[in-house]
Amino acid sequence: EISTLSLHDALPICGAIFQAAGHQKLQAACNEIGHCDVGSAVITPAFDLNAKYIIHAVGPIWSGGQNGEPELLYGAYMKSLELAREYNCSSIGLPLISAGIYGYPVDKAWDVAIRACRDFINENADYDILIRFGVPNEGNRTIGNKTLERTIT
Repeated sequence: EISTLSLHDALPICGAIFQAAGHQKLQAACNEIGHCDVGSAVITPAFDLNAKYIIHAVGPIWSGGQNGEPELLYGAYMKSLELAREYNCSSIGLPLISAGIYGYPVDKAWDVAIRACRDFINENADYDILIRFGVPNEGNRTIGNKTLERTIT
């Protein structure tokens, strides 16, 4: 399901999550982890958010698509979903990773996101999870829904 996020201000999604979770507590948890490679993800408690965990995925910066960006983006989604399974999450909310300030073209980002989610679901048929995408504007949501419809047929 693709929905539009309602953010109270113009903070990037990451900044909004840190603010809502409690910046100092979340930053301390991230500092304890230390590092997350591009194309991967890590997990922390959600602190003040209405969730159990926050999965922090690191997508690639778009530089034309010839530097492994699709594979790295796919990896960020897959690792996020694998962590959700490992921590017995019944649902996960995902942003359109890398399609904001990292400049990944929205249509190409949707292609990778949907492919990664479908692959995960197909490879984990015994695991029930609700995957929701939250995007910051109607335009991105429309492109996502069109991509989803195109890949169903």
